[in-house]
Amino acid sequence: MSLIKSSNPTMTDRMFQKTIDSNNYDSYGATMTIQGSIQKFAFLLLMVVAGAAYVWQQYYTGQVTTVWALMIAGMIGGLICVFLIMFKPQWAGYVAPAYGILEGFLLGGLSAIVNNQFKTTYPNLVMQAVGLTFGVAFAMYFLYSFRIIRATERFKSVIITATLGIAIFYFVSMILGFFHVSVPFLQFGNSSMLGIGISLFIVAIAALNLILDFDMIERGAEMGAPKYMEWYGAFGLLVTIVWLYIEILRLLSRFGSRN
Repeated sequence: MSLIKSSNPTMTDRMFQKTIDSNNYDSYGATMTIQGSIQKFAFLLLMVVAGAAYVWQQYYTGQVTTVWALMIAGMIGGLICVFLIMFKPQWAGYVAPAYGILEGFLLGGLSAIVNNQFKTTYPNLVMQAVGLTFGVAFAMYFLYSFRIIRATERFKSVIITATLGIAIFYFVSMILGFFHVSVPFLQFGNSSMLGIGISLFIVAIAALNLILDFDMIERGAEMGAPKYMEWYGAFGLLVTIVWLYIEILRLLSRFGSRN
């Protein structure tokens, strides 16, 4: 029976069990800890902020072409990093910081563009999105720590199913985009009630994914996963935080369009 499950595709029971069974520990036999994962997550978050700040500065100094190039590099490079870490978790300590910087490029450019678009109708949109993201993350951690929300098997199944459905929904929308067929209620700034409702649902699912990620890190530490899996756990948690921020930014842009 699986001991660890998560709807986050980077954090699966199979991956953790495989690293434990392989006995691939360092020379000191060190194992994963919750504190170690949190510290590494904080470092990765600094990488995101650094990358985002650089692209933000480039945007507001008129280097729009550079910004778009960095955003594309961030999107493609970030995806490559995800696959590298999924297949080679022992590389996470080297690849995850690069992922953080690349995601910073993407988020910094996206944030600057949205901020400029809504500078009149919603001047504090980006700062509110950042604040809400961290607020939701801390709230989820509080709910998990005090076992107000428990990562039961039924809870995991529901969140996994919902997340998979969202992923398929976005994938189909992307394919339609190649044929110049747009899905209006998915676009930033679309203020329809359907769009707002879908965004609220996706934000809720993204937030609940954090519960599964916290549970996965805690169980990985209890099982004695190798020390390098702290990087893997921190990386997976960052993936969810990035997703949550983008969805909150999208949701607030919808409200900004209604002003």
